[in-house]
Amino acid sequence: MLYTGVTNDLERRLQEHYYGIDQVDSFTAKYKCYHLVWYERHQYINHAIEREKEIKGWVRTKKIALIEQENPNWHFLNKDIMEWPPKLNE
Repeated sequence: MLYTGVTNDLERRLQEHYYGIDQVDSFTAKYKCYHLVWYERHQYINHAIEREKEIKGWVRTKKIALIEQENPNWHFLNKDIMEWPPKLNE
């Protein structure tokens, strides 16, 4: 599964996906989507949302090509962003 989303706090979001926090019936909980293979940073949230919508409209092969431009071996980037696996903040 490939998941595309937007957040203003990538570390927090990765932790939420990993532990399924507030996501009981969500796509990410169902498919255990927590391995980060690609991301973009945007200065303005409206640009990030526009880009998210654009990518969500793409066919899978185009999404794969985007990932493989920067991450041809599909290395999980989670450890590059934060301690992985994350500790549960209670």
